[in-house]
Amino acid sequence: MVNELIYNKLLELVPKENILVEEPMKKHTSFQVGGKADFFVMATDIKTIKSTLEISMKEDVPLTIIGNGTNTLVRDGGIRGIVLKPDLKKFGKEFREDKIIYTCGSGLPVTSISKIALDDEVEGLEFAFGIPGTLGGAVRMNAGAYGSQMQEIVMETTYIDNAGECHSINNKEHEFEYRNSIFSKMQAVIIESKLLLKKGNKQEIEKKMQENKITRVEKQPLEFPSAGSTFKRGSNFITAKIIDECGLKGYYIGGAEVSTKHAGFIINKGNATAKDIINLIQFIKKEVKNKTGFDIEEEIQIIGEDN
Repeated sequence: MVNELIYNKLLELVPKENILVEEPMKKHTSFQVGGKADFFVMATDIKTIKSTLEISMKEDVPLTIIGNGTNTLVRDGGIRGIVLKPDLKKFGKEFREDKIIYTCGSGLPVTSISKIALDDEVEGLEFAFGIPGTLGGAVRMNAGAYGSQMQEIVMETTYIDNAGECHSINNKEHEFEYRNSIFSKMQAVIIESKLLLKKGNKQEIEKKMQENKITRVEKQPLEFPSAGSTFKRGSNFITAKIIDECGLKGYYIGGAEVSTKHAGFIINKGNATAKDIINLIQFIKKEVKNKTGFDIEEEIQIIGEDN
């Protein structure tokens, strides 16, 4: 049932083509599962973001912010209120002696930024090649791969808080941790980040990127919908390794399966529901705890309501 009041409020401030009603979230997540969002707003400018935040605050409507949905699982009941997707694609660069600063909109895919860096003969983003998310999502969760993470290159981030106010924070103020940052602990819309990089050797940069790509293709089940690594690594153990040692590779519930290629991945074999995936996550956690004593924690974000 569409909330006409909220829809009309959105129409007053947001372009109609940017508003989707009862939008299936499986279209906006890499798991390709999940129920409908009451309203889905694609924000291609700051004005749309501020307008959506204003409506959410004034009308007391729940607001959920997503990026590319590559680290997100939406429950089958969908999401009440407004889902806001910032799709800001600004890009600029400046040179300071031997340093290069990229200013990147939060909606830019990190893989695209890494390709620009290759063309510019700029190093520091090789690890990001192949990561499917946007810059905003990568900053929020301190995304990383192959021994590097966003924490090492983020110089500054500008964001808008719930009241529509703009703020900028430096690297230290991000409070980066493993797969975590200050943005994991508060609701804010990341607008852009400045990345501090440096000149490098193009052949060496390209070599690293290609090596990373080969490793991904060989070791990850990229042919199936997933949200990447389902679980965080342990402080003194490799999570995928202990899941494998527990004999869980290939174990499935409904259409959700522990990948036979990489035990750290839960995949959608084609007909999974969010409930299948959540039930499988819970089963894995219980089995690992019972057999090894280790507690494992999800890396993916689970949002929305049950049916």
